Amino acid sequence: MDQQEWESLCDGCAKCCLHKFIDDESVVDAAPTDYLSQGEKIHYTNIVCGLLNTKTCSCTKYNERTKLVPECVKLTKDNLQEIFFMPPSCSYRRLHEGRGLPSWHPLLNKGKKSAMHKNGMSVRGKTVYDHDVEMEDFEDYIALWPMEDLD
Repeated sequence: MDQQEWESLCDGCAKCCLHKFIDDESVVDAAPTDYLSQGEKIHYTNIVCGLLNTKTCSCTKYNERTKLVPECVKLTKDNLQEIFFMPPSCSYRRLHEGRGLPSWHPLLNKGKKSAMHKNGMSVRGKTVYDHDVEMEDFEDYIALWPMEDLD
């Protein structure tokens, strides 16, 4: 699979652009992690990266995103097994788990995102930008909808 084919697997929902945090009251200092420990839970917020176009659910600086936002998600064939932080509807995660592409995926809908948006599987109309909120208030922005999955 070449890079273009790999990129086409992305459903373009932009849920990877949501700020997430791990709930573990025993941790004093929060630090980036590559795994989820026993007793920890990921919480998704409706706060998105300021580079996201929330109408198209596309990054405005996609090719520069990991330089501009070092913690930005860049899924590859090599790090796919480390995607514990991706929501259950993520097409990469679904494929990794053997669940196949969802019926609303653009590849199954003539390359269009309209079925995804219509089914509420994208971030469109559900988010606020990280530069518009105080990050210490992130708990006020916890969202349950990123965990929803269809078929």
